[in-house]
Amino acid sequence: MVDKRVGKRIKEQRKRLNLTQSELAYKLGVSENYISMLERGVKFPRYETLVALLNALDTSADSIFCDVVNRSSPYFETELSARFSKLKPGDKERAMEMIDVILKQIEQLK
Repeated sequence: MVDKRVGKRIKEQRKRLNLTQSELAYKLGVSENYISMLERGVKFPRYETLVALLNALDTSADSIFCDVVNRSSPYFETELSARFSKLKPGDKERAMEMIDVILKQIEQLK
């Protein structure tokens, strides 16, 4: 069994593009069952299929492996920035206050 978090990210990216498993399978030249196994974390694609998958999903490896690879800070920073930019000004201030509290708590744990 492969890490289920990777499969979850693949599924999230596929849904973000409003693709069905069948449509993604067709783009990759694989079976719909294979896509299902990837998304459930039962299988992991070979290199060539992984590259084709990332390209078909219009995403980076970092976005798929962000919660299983230790050094994915740029992904989290980009994701945080993207989410933050969508907030209204007042909500941005509240979010920053909450982030400050979280960062202080993390600092105290060191």
